[in-house]
Amino acid sequence: MDEQPTIFVGIDVSKYRLDVYLRPLDEAFHVPRDVKGLEALARRFTSLPVALVVLEATGGFEASVAAALAAAGLPLCIVNPRQIRDFARAMGRLAKTDTLDAEVIALFAERIRQPVRPLPEPERSHFAELVSRRRQIIGMINMETNRRDQAVDKQLSRRLSRHIAFLEKELVELDGDIGQTIKASPVWCETEALLKSVPGVGDVTARTLLAQLPELGTIGRHQLAALVGIAPINRDSGLMRGRRSIAGGRTSVRGVLYMAALTAIRRGSPFRPFYERLTGRGRPRKVALVAVMRKLLVTLNAIVRDRTPWRPLKA
Repeated sequence: MDEQPTIFVGIDVSKYRLDVYLRPLDEAFHVPRDVKGLEALARRFTSLPVALVVLEATGGFEASVAAALAAAGLPLCIVNPRQIRDFARAMGRLAKTDTLDAEVIALFAERIRQPVRPLPEPERSHFAELVSRRRQIIGMINMETNRRDQAVDKQLSRRLSRHIAFLEKELVELDGDIGQTIKASPVWCETEALLKSVPGVGDVTARTLLAQLPELGTIGRHQLAALVGIAPINRDSGLMRGRRSIAGGRTSVRGVLYMAALTAIRRGSPFRPFYERLTGRGRPRKVALVAVMRKLLVTLNAIVRDRTPWRPLKA
């Protein structure tokens, strides 16, 4: 008998079903996104020589799928949907259906061959959900506050105030849950203390890094800066040398690093002379601030890697 070819799987995840495409078998099918569907999918894949399963990150719907396939020992990778869209455009695939999307994802898996990425442990996933929810509640409080400030009707303004008070109560309870989750893990508790020893890093920054940057302390500084999205990207063509800029990465992590860097500069920490040297050489303030963010991230990476607290050094 002929040996089966290596299989690359693309899965388009939606709320109620999974569209699956197998390459190079060119076979398409779909299953419901429930317990029975996931069990059937895992059984089918374990009987095939699957090299890689690729799913798009679809707002959380992919989490249960990834967990079920990872539990079955299948190699998988969750990718940014923008990567798939750019790949489809490069291949001239402009039409869009669930089946076609699954086919493009499978083709992406076969051609690009992204490295297999281990899923975060359940405790970290739970912690990340709490931190994300906190960010959502703060966003809702800001939006409702703006609506209240613009409201002319007094009754509407009172209703908005009640809703803001409710959200603020939820925020307090959520902060308590986040704190208890960290206290339950001695490793996280120690890491949070190490992170907060750095000037400008408070509870929000430390907890966001714990939840959404598990690679901190395990990879090199250049790779980490690219992962967060604060590494300068070249924009050159021929003799033209474009302005370097940052893009991509994990926006939530980049956001808290921005605020931490801003706080460190304003409070006269050792990062301030570094910022002033850059602006003194004519660098724009935003460019200098991004450089401080990068320096701060490199410092945090070294602190977590070496498990040693902050020691003030010349910036």
